[in-house]
Amino acid sequence: MEEHSDARLEERLPGEVVETYRQPDPREVVGTYVRPLPGVSPAKAPPETAPAGKKRKKTGLWIFLAVLAAAALLAVAARVLEWWRYDHTRRDRFEKYYEDYYEEDFSGEITIPTWPTGLGVELPVVREHGETLTAQEVYRLVNPSVVTVMADLGEEVGVSVGTGVIFTGDGYIVTNYHVVEGGSECLVALDTGYSYEAKYVAGDEENDLAVLKIDGEDLPAAEFGDSDLLTVGDKVYAIGNPLGVELRGTLTDGIVSAINRDVEVDGRTMTLIQTNAALNSGNSGGPLINEYGQVVGINVIKMSSSYSNIEGLGFAIPSASMDRLVDDLLAFGEIQPEPVLGIMVNLVASQLSEEVWGLEVVEVTPGSAADLAGVQVGDYVVAAGGVETLTSQALLRVRQQYHIGGEMPMTVWRDGETLEVTLKLEQSTDDVKASAGGTFRLP
Repeated sequence: MEEHSDARLEERLPGEVVETYRQPDPREVVGTYVRPLPGVSPAKAPPETAPAGKKRKKTGLWIFLAVLAAAALLAVAARVLEWWRYDHTRRDRFEKYYEDYYEEDFSGEITIPTWPTGLGVELPVVREHGETLTAQEVYRLVNPSVVTVMADLGEEVGVSVGTGVIFTGDGYIVTNYHVVEGGSECLVALDTGYSYEAKYVAGDEENDLAVLKIDGEDLPAAEFGDSDLLTVGDKVYAIGNPLGVELRGTLTDGIVSAINRDVEVDGRTMTLIQTNAALNSGNSGGPLINEYGQVVGINVIKMSSSYSNIEGLGFAIPSASMDRLVDDLLAFGEIQPEPVLGIMVNLVASQLSEEVWGLEVVEVTPGSAADLAGVQVGDYVVAAGGVETLTSQALLRVRQQYHIGGEMPMTVWRDGETLEVTLKLEQSTDDVKASAGGTFRLP
């Protein structure tokens, strides 16, 4: 194990992980009229020469009113133009932001020295939690597991700085793929200031996840909780290194703004947790933490815009989906295709008897695993893989634990009776995407 002092960090020039697109802010055009102060008389103009007995014409007043009206019309027209520009360019600006975020960021092949896969390591995700903690207690509990990740991108680019989370005592770390993308060497620093040379285990660009390994023992590992237990409004925290090494270990807080938010990034859709906890460059790969001190997501995106002051739009990869993804990286070095069940079910379960609940099957794809197993429209899925299925999300989670070629047991309710069927999982979601028409419907 090679350790380095904190001075080693200061020698490395940090580079921001996120590039954002910014345009000059549009300004409002406002016409104003300033009245003379009370009690103060304006300077008198020289008297006009006019025939005796006739009133002086009010030509100056009418000119002034005309100029004022013209100024007001120009102000209104300018404002309408700004709103028109906003309405017609907002989508382009958001798309440009995401394009800049992923395409202008550091990229390239990862040549960091590697660590072998297939050693039986898994990312542990627990489904229970303890008592609610204060912000101070959350920080003391989780911060020792949060690390600074620095990837050497070469002399012309510099160093990419992000965040990571230790999830095993012997030094396995999860972070974002884009934090280490293009790196040739990687340095990981603990909150104590000691740093370690990190090895690259595996990563996946599409899901923006990577696993690193440092040579350590009895390291402080974070506990990963179940993101599916989150609801909108729940308290959450983020710990990371905003803007680089100098501010490492920064704690921010907020709430869960939305769950299962589909965000299109670089032509692909990621299903993420939305939060208003402050995230900035350098927070990438850091933990989103629930009020029980459990990591429930890995921070990945902050939305930004130049034409409007956007704040509190951060996104994290949920731990419920990371569970399978990280385990695949650890076991196979790449993400394995997910199997297809071939059914569509309702979002939430219906009560079938005093103690039985099930998800109604509303569509079965001909020739699919469910069809071949005998599942019919009108059946209710009571359990899958030995796990009770009260929501479609629960069924999806069970499916994510299986791979192509496996067999998944399922309990269905039909006409007042329970039946046990077995789905032989022979087709992947990748096959479905490539098929003409794409008729398979996932739960």
